Amino acid sequence: MPAIKVKKATEQADLDKINQIRYEVFVVEQNCPPHLEVEYNDESVHFLATVNGEPAGACRWRKTEKGCKLERFAVLKNFRGYGLGQEMVKTVLADLPADAGYVYLNSQTHAVPFYKKLGFETSGPEFEEAGIKHYQMVKK
Repeated sequence: MPAIKVKKATEQADLDKINQIRYEVFVVEQNCPPHLEVEYNDESVHFLATVNGEPAGACRWRKTEKGCKLERFAVLKNFRGYGLGQEMVKTVLADLPADAGYVYLNSQTHAVPFYKKLGFETSGPEFEEAGIKHYQMVKK
């Protein structure tokens, strides 16, 4: 059983690892424009996920005018299927302020069932963001 850890990242070395993971998943794998991938980095709370000490995943949340938005969930290819995504979502939800109120995310369409299992439901029609189909999802 791999040792999975998800921690809040504040040190530059961890933030660099996060940026590398997100670049690999979003820019290289999914062809997202690099400038969109780093948007809102400075105002976000970042998390680094490791498997047996190896950088494996990244995510973040930030306050928006609507509420708290979970974003940029990325797991490197060779670490998928270990339950990393679920641990990242749980860790981020636990980190939100007590008065978070409206908690939401934009899920890639293929990931909707994953987020539904974690208590989110779709809200509104499918839309395109960075050339990829998404649904907005809200925490029940």
